[in-house]
Amino acid sequence: MPSKFSPKALTRAAIIAAIYTVLTLLLAPISYGEIQVRLSEALTLLPILFPEAIPGVTLGCLLANIFGGAMLPDIIFGTLATFLAALCTYHLRAKYWLASSMPVLFNGIIVGAVVHFCYAPAVPLLLCCLFVAIGEAISCYVAGTILIKVIKKLPLPDK
Repeated sequence: MPSKFSPKALTRAAIIAAIYTVLTLLLAPISYGEIQVRLSEALTLLPILFPEAIPGVTLGCLLANIFGGAMLPDIIFGTLATFLAALCTYHLRAKYWLASSMPVLFNGIIVGAVVHFCYAPAVPLLLCCLFVAIGEAISCYVAGTILIKVIKKLPLPDK
């Protein structure tokens, strides 16, 4: 991952963060809770195409969790899960299905645990992890795959 981003890349990261935040908040009823399908998590596949998407989705997740009223552990660990997923997605970008599994894995485990311990202690931990992973799989394998295919077909200027 490059240590310095061009103004174009920084702009792209900011736009990704804004889209992630707004999409999460607009779809709040399905973006938060024990059973969630955070469609904005489809953006965590963007590091396959753009390394600047890593800080973009991380900042977007942080803002969405803050403005969405999440508890502090959710703000910290949910954002960490998205960052780790985006970073691994970038490093595995040559292996699409493995790369797109990283958000499912990290969010399923980390966010699933946060949901259990902070919001739904009556729901078994493994069930919370499974619910989050299923929602994440829908976001990444369906919406994320469509997003990546559409972007690849766009006539984008050089990065």
